[in-house]
This record gives sequence, C-alpha cells and structure tokens, in this order.
Amino acid sequence: MDRHIKKVYVPMTETGFYILLCLREEMHGYSIVKKVEDLTNGEVRLSPGTMYGSLSKMEKDGLITFVREEEKRKIYIITELGREVLSLEMKRIRRLYRNLQEVGCDE
Repeated sequence: MDRHIKKVYVPMTETGFYILLCLREEMHGYSIVKKVEDLTNGEVRLSPGTMYGSLSKMEKDGLITFVREEEKRKIYIITELGREVLSLEMKRIRRLYRNLQEVGCDE
C-alpha cells in the first residue's frame, strides 16, 4: 500500500468505513445506504451526494471496483487494496476500544 492511500484513508471517515465494510459483498449505492442504516439502527445515514462521491473516489484510488450494471445501478465490490485499508482501520478501532476498557471508560 502506498503512502498516499494510507495518508488519505487511515484513519477513515465513518462513510468510508461503512462503504468498505458493506462492499465485502457486491452491492450498489442504494443497497449500501440501506445496509448502513440497518447496521447502525438508523444512527448513520449516508446522503447520496456523500456516498456517490466516496464511491467515485474509492474506485479511482483502487479500493473498490465496478463489477457490472443492473437496471442502471452500478454494482461494486472491495478490492484487495480496499481489504488492506479496511483491515488497518479495524485494527485501529479495536485498539481504541481496548484502550477505553483499560482506562475504565465503559459508558
């Protein structure tokens, strides 16, 4: 992974994290929006502009790839590079959570 990708994506935005998390299976934009709402019990809602902008940037940077089009909807999936970035972010989040537990912040 080159330095630019690491600098831009780690730490990740919530939007970026959820997009990569969802794209471990093939999905289109609207299905990502719905999945994120379901995963977060409605606490995180991706606006179309933010989500499609992120998809475009992630595709350009090689984190996701276009698979096919179905009924005018673009289907994407995470790439190996995207998996590496997601893995780094998950390790970072786990460390943060572990540190919270170590100092007794269990609110």
